Amino acid sequence: MAHTSFWEGKRILVTGGTGTFGRAFIKRLISISEIERIVVFSRDEFKQNEMRHEIKDPRVDYFIGDVRDLARLERAFNGIDIVVHAAALKQVPALEYNPLEAVKTNIIGTQNVIDAALGRDVGNVILISSDKAVYPVNLYGATKLTAERLVIASNAYRGKKGKTKFSVVRYGNVIGSRGSFVELIEKQKPSGIITITHEHMTRFWIHIDDVTKIVTDILKCMEGGELFIPKMKSLKVVDVVEMLAPKCQVEIIGIRPGEKLHEMLVTEHEVERTKDAGDFYVVLPEFRSWKTKDIFAKNKSFPKGVQYVSNDALFLVPGTKAKSIFKL
Repeated sequence: MAHTSFWEGKRILVTGGTGTFGRAFIKRLISISEIERIVVFSRDEFKQNEMRHEIKDPRVDYFIGDVRDLARLERAFNGIDIVVHAAALKQVPALEYNPLEAVKTNIIGTQNVIDAALGRDVGNVILISSDKAVYPVNLYGATKLTAERLVIASNAYRGKKGKTKFSVVRYGNVIGSRGSFVELIEKQKPSGIITITHEHMTRFWIHIDDVTKIVTDILKCMEGGELFIPKMKSLKVVDVVEMLAPKCQVEIIGIRPGEKLHEMLVTEHEVERTKDAGDFYVVLPEFRSWKTKDIFAKNKSFPKGVQYVSNDALFLVPGTKAKSIFKL
């Protein structure tokens, strides 16, 4: 019997498909010839129109819709095998001022994705999360933490005959994403002054190409209930400025409300359940009321006594090696 590719005949939908991750992920998907259909689901008609002109692949369809609208999601999920849920409100100050909007999109919207996926018997569902979900200090992080818990717990509702599997991918700063620190540097360069909030601040960094590759790899191995975390390196923000704007002066403006000095990707509570899976770590579910294969149980455990935090010497890269992370 001939071997069938995982992607053979697959129909994939991406919520937030016109965002930084969505656009890059869809470009990766169209390079996989076996995929039958790709659906871009987002509420931004202008960005969808831009994508239509940029991406000519006939397998790509566009749905205007909001994850707050369950009926629209149910319609869009008809015949879909895989859902990658990347739609979210992310701007910290804006969400602090408009908290209920964050709840409606990031929490209720995620629950709508779950309900629609279960109702349409979608195969795999992955939530795109953030390091802000770890010990959150702002509303955005709190909504992403809640979304993570909703997604993982939803494995219990697929029933004996249901096939839907839910997992989460959590990572740090994406190099070149919209509204990112890198974008801020480019905007401030002409002034000759780059503002940073603290001279000792550190952040995890990952290139968008690495994110999209890892997500495609995870889709092929997930069993449901796992929290996947790419292996990432961190840099001091001052080293990022030195690399990208070496002729500019640095001005310290102080840590903003809702901002951390350092970021963490795995909590102390999660470390005991964290396994090494090569390019990424896997946090196994703490509460499991569903039957599934535990394919990562025998993998090497996360190093004892180590915290996956951005200022830990194990992950912090000297400024002299920053270009290797940014692929410059």
